[in-house]
Amino acid sequence: MTRIASFTTDGKPGYGIIRDDGVVHLSARQGARWPSLREVVEDGALARLADEGGKLAADLPLAAIRYEIPIPAPEKIICVGVNFPDRNAEYKDGQAAQSNPSLFVRFPRSFVGHDAPIIRPPESLQLDYEGEIAIVIGKAGRRIAEAQALEHIAALTLCNEGTIRDWVRHAKFNVTQGKNFDRTGSIGPWLIPYADESQIADIALETRVNGEVRQHDRTSRMIFSFRKIINYVSTFTTLVPGDILVTGTPTGAGARFDPPIWLKPGDVVEVEADGIGLLRNAIADEG
Repeated sequence: MTRIASFTTDGKPGYGIIRDDGVVHLSARQGARWPSLREVVEDGALARLADEGGKLAADLPLAAIRYEIPIPAPEKIICVGVNFPDRNAEYKDGQAAQSNPSLFVRFPRSFVGHDAPIIRPPESLQLDYEGEIAIVIGKAGRRIAEAQALEHIAALTLCNEGTIRDWVRHAKFNVTQGKNFDRTGSIGPWLIPYADESQIADIALETRVNGEVRQHDRTSRMIFSFRKIINYVSTFTTLVPGDILVTGTPTGAGARFDPPIWLKPGDVVEVEADGIGLLRNAIADEG
C-alpha cells in the first residue's frame, strides 16, 4: 500500500510518500501546483501522485519529519457516534439502536498527527480514547445516493477520537465541548488511496493502550455502512474534497470499565487497522 502523509520538516509544511527507507518529498516537486494534500485531493490526483512518487528514491530520513494531520484545514470533520452493535448496549439507557447515525462535529485544532502527544487538559482527568477508521472525501456531492457513495471517497486514514468524558455532559443535548478540547485526539499517520469496496468491506480495527487490547471489531459489523454515512451526511450538507468522516468506534472505551480507566500521562495509545496502518500517540499533560 502507498502511504502519503502530511508533515513538517525544517519548520516547513510538506507532504510525501512514507517508505521503510525514508520519505519521498513530493511537495518539494509538486508544491507549486498542489500546496498541500488538500489540493491534491481536490484535483483528484492522489492515486496518480502515489503511482508516480512510488517510482522515486527517498529524499529524507523518517527522523527528519514530524507527522501532521493528513488533510490540513479540512472544511468539515464529522464524526459518527454509536456505530457498532455492542456500543448501543454500553449506554444502558434502554433505547434501541437508532435508524439514523448520531453525528457531531470536531474542529481540526482538536487533533494532532501520528507520534505527537495527545494532551490532557487541566480541566478534567477524564481523557478517553476511541479508535476509528476515517474516510476522506475526494469528490463533492449533495444528496449522494448510497449506490454512488463510495465513488466520493479519496482515501482512508485512522483516528483516535479522544474525548473529555465529563465535558460531554456539561449541557443538555450536545457533546461539542467534550469532543473539541485542543489536541485531545489524533488523525493519521497517512492517507491510503481508496481503490474499491473490497478495501473497506471487512477491516479489522483494534485499539491498544500500553500494549493491552481494549477495542477490537470489524467494519462488516458496523450498524451504518460507509455508503449510508456518506448518503446521510450529504443530505443536509454538501460534502467537499478534503472533508473527513470519522465512522465510529467499537466497544471498550475507558469510560465503559467499572471503575472507568482514564488515560494518564505516559500512556501510549495505538489504533491499528488492516490495510491502513498504525496510529500511535503518547499522553501528556497540558503545559
